Amino acid sequence: MCCPWKEIGSPMAAAPPTAPQQIKSADKSAAGDPAWGRLVDQLAWYDRKSTAAQQSYKRLKMLELLIAAAVPVVAGAHAPATLTAALGAAVVVLEAVQHLYQWQTNWVLYRSTAEALKHEKFLFLSEAGPYAGNDRRRQLAERLEGLISQEHAKWTQGTDQTSREHGVQSVSLPS
Repeated sequence: MCCPWKEIGSPMAAAPPTAPQQIKSADKSAAGDPAWGRLVDQLAWYDRKSTAAQQSYKRLKMLELLIAAAVPVVAGAHAPATLTAALGAAVVVLEAVQHLYQWQTNWVLYRSTAEALKHEKFLFLSEAGPYAGNDRRRQLAERLEGLISQEHAKWTQGTDQTSREHGVQSVSLPS
């Protein structure tokens, strides 16, 4: 028998013999910690924003594809030239909107950050890797802020690059 905890009717049938009680107690002990609160908050934010960006990107692209596919059909049906031109212009506008809002880039960037935060959460709850020592809460705070800072730097770099491509000057705030 490979996995005795998977036997039907076994009290451990629902889960492998890890220590879920330990994870739950670690979760509860971390609940009042500011770093843990920030991790939970940021993970929820990145997950929510990634999902929203993905949905916006896919909806926009689907609409763009449908309109672009209609252009040759309308032209072949000898519809008025203004209709064909309007459909072509709509495709250009939709692509400009995608370029402006960067939904695809944000989707990937936010999803990547959310997955990295999940990884840190798992390691912290498992008391593994950098969280195996006595200073796990300090490690969590430092690594969490490092991940968030990296994502912010990537986002800023992407928006600066987009602005430069369109001739927009960035404004620096005095320190």
